[in-house]
Amino acid sequence: MSEPSNAWGVAEASAHWRLASGDLPDVNVWVALCSAAHPFHLAAMRYWQTACETGTPMWFCRITMMGLVRVLSQPRAMGANALNLTQAMALYRQWLETPAVGLLLEPPGLDHAIEQLLLSRGEPHPARVWTDLGLAATAQSAGLRMVTFDRDFERFGLERCLVLQKV
Repeated sequence: MSEPSNAWGVAEASAHWRLASGDLPDVNVWVALCSAAHPFHLAAMRYWQTACETGTPMWFCRITMMGLVRVLSQPRAMGANALNLTQAMALYRQWLETPAVGLLLEPPGLDHAIEQLLLSRGEPHPARVWTDLGLAATAQSAGLRMVTFDRDFERFGLERCLVLQKV
């Protein structure tokens, strides 16, 4: 992304931006990977192993990064395994140091993709899926496969979506 021309400007995608390859795991996948106590940890680890064996890059976007740090620091979600925000951010940074994982910049056309997904059904999407819609649009705009445990993503009709089985 290029820098905005002034503090109030809007950054535009540079001419060097290209579609990424790989997967965009949902927050629920990242959390399951981080916690051996998570009920879907084994399924998430199977996904991780397969992705690594096939050389599939895995991406965070800003939504999944913030979601992971938020959930890992919530005692209601993590119980006794809850981290403070600094520890949760350090765990996120460890993921970025993994060769298979990167941080995706906002893809060009994201606003348009969000609008298209909003209009894709005859009835409005419920407000509770707003963040999921943003993730779906990010994956679609960047050419990534969305990976999640949440069957709600099927409502978006993504060309590439893997709903992991909860084992």
